[in-house]
Amino acid sequence: MKVTPLRIEGLKLIEPSVHRDERGAFFEFFNRERYAEHGIDFTMAQGNVSHSEYGVLRGLHHQWPKPQGKLVWVQEGEVWDVAVDIRNGSPTRGQWEAAVLSAENGRQLWIPPGFAHGFVVLSARATFCYLCSEVYDREADAAIRWDDPELAIDWPIASPRLSAKDASAPRLREIDPSRLPEWAP
Repeated sequence: MKVTPLRIEGLKLIEPSVHRDERGAFFEFFNRERYAEHGIDFTMAQGNVSHSEYGVLRGLHHQWPKPQGKLVWVQEGEVWDVAVDIRNGSPTRGQWEAAVLSAENGRQLWIPPGFAHGFVVLSARATFCYLCSEVYDREADAAIRWDDPELAIDWPIASPRLSAKDASAPRLREIDPSRLPEWAP
């Protein structure tokens, strides 16, 4: 497997070794020891799968307190996946990274606690998978506006399909700093 640290500290793009032959393909999507060797050391508390159609945008979601680290990948289709640093005091606060994740390229993204996360579906449909370091807590559920002009995320779809929650989420600067994680260098 190949692990590439991205520009924002903690974010990592993972390209698992995919073994293909005439029968199909096989890859290991998680191995605690191997991932820990690359600085991705977490205990899975919850696993999730979502199914979405073209143009659906989910995010930008986070939890506070009990922020979640997420290992994400696409089982079917293709998405444009985004992580935004929302940690108070971080030198990269408000900056984002994105990667195309697809069933074809097999890429994964490790998003540590302290980031907001979202994706938009680029294929006819997509099955999106994620392992989380903390369980979902409805009381801690939060979102940041997907098109916050200060974040200036360059989404590849101009008019995505959104949930009511995502369409009405606040901008990052409108969130009380006490409701956001702290950066720990």
